[in-house]
Amino acid sequence: MPELPEVETVRRGLTPRLVGQRIVRLQQRRRDLRVPLPSRFAQRVEGRAVLGIDRRAKYLLVRLDDGHTLIVHLGMSGRMTLHDARSAAEHPLERHDHVVIDLADGWQVRFNDARRFGLMLLVRNETVDGHKLFKGLGPEPLDTAFDGQALAGRLRGRRTSIKSALLDQKTLVGIGNIYACEALFLAGISPRRSAHTVQGERADRLIKALKQVLLRSIDDGGSTLRDHVQPGGELGYFQTRFNVYDRAGAACPTPSCDRLVKRLVQAGRSTFYCTHCQR
Repeated sequence: MPELPEVETVRRGLTPRLVGQRIVRLQQRRRDLRVPLPSRFAQRVEGRAVLGIDRRAKYLLVRLDDGHTLIVHLGMSGRMTLHDARSAAEHPLERHDHVVIDLADGWQVRFNDARRFGLMLLVRNETVDGHKLFKGLGPEPLDTAFDGQALAGRLRGRRTSIKSALLDQKTLVGIGNIYACEALFLAGISPRRSAHTVQGERADRLIKALKQVLLRSIDDGGSTLRDHVQPGGELGYFQTRFNVYDRAGAACPTPSCDRLVKRLVQAGRSTFYCTHCQR
């Protein structure tokens, strides 16, 4: 599933093309994704201008000029790509291009989702924050105000493993399996450690590592392991920088360490770490 860096990469790629543009046509090529698409979808968005694109957790929030927000989730395999509709013959629609949006300047946005676990909802701006999708979500890890002390407060009293706590979107949002493994390695914290013990200097190290990993991945266009592509069609390449994720049996990248990266299963998810460098 696309995680925070991948979704933020999509947001940044779409913004220059969409913001300030008017939607002249929407093609809805099926009735639903994970949930039904908005009723009268085309009629409600055609003619509307895009005022901005925000991100909350792993959701894109496309702000329209009539006071509505288009909420988009990419699901497991979703992608949003840009195409020049004036040369459509060179880029024919694909089987899983389920929603196609034409802009006034001749560009086109396609929402492609082979597994159909994504969603698109159209809601009024004032209802977004209280929408059931966002109720109970934790803070954004890249917010400047979210520091080690704030992280420690959210972990206090938590008896689950720190890895599981990071994957819990009520702790903080957008941290998926890849970035939890990579940040814990950089912070030198064992994924088995009880979350409530990550306080003080440990929490400072961990939030620093989380921000570093997320920002570097955004700069790299995200991680392309299977489906993720940037809006321009480019692949992400943060996967070329993995220290431990999916590297079981490889040498630990710490020069002074002679151990191998280990794999264990926590809550049904694979965890990769070094038993020597992470405590």
